[in-house]
Amino acid sequence: MKKIIIFGLVFLAISCKKKEEESFGKQEPAATTEASSEGMPAEAQTPEKLGETIFNGKGTCITCHKVDTKLIGPSVQEIASVYKAKGGSIIAFLKDDAKPLVDPSQYEIMKANFAITKAMSDEELKGLEAYIYSK
Repeated sequence: MKKIIIFGLVFLAISCKKKEEESFGKQEPAATTEASSEGMPAEAQTPEKLGETIFNGKGTCITCHKVDTKLIGPSVQEIASVYKAKGGSIIAFLKDDAKPLVDPSQYEIMKANFAITKAMSDEELKGLEAYIYSK
């Protein structure tokens, strides 16, 4: 019963974020294109900063993960620690190409988010991984 309630809350949170996702994805390319079309180089963004932007925005990661506290999913610090210790690939997990290493019991809840993470570019996934490891 507890898992059903948690899954329902996650689904609700993801559904509520849908409109932010769409506007977020449309704003970023426009800013980059504008700078490039004006003859000015687009401002370089570190992978960690890109990952943080995705984590807090269109990735909806912040809905279930906090940096230092377990929420619905494990904390970002716990994820980084386990993946470093076990030599796992966060990117492969987010593409649903690898098994979960941190908390396999939460895998069913996380599967709902693979539609979001599978649609991300390699650069975005590398940014998310860099952000997680930076914490």
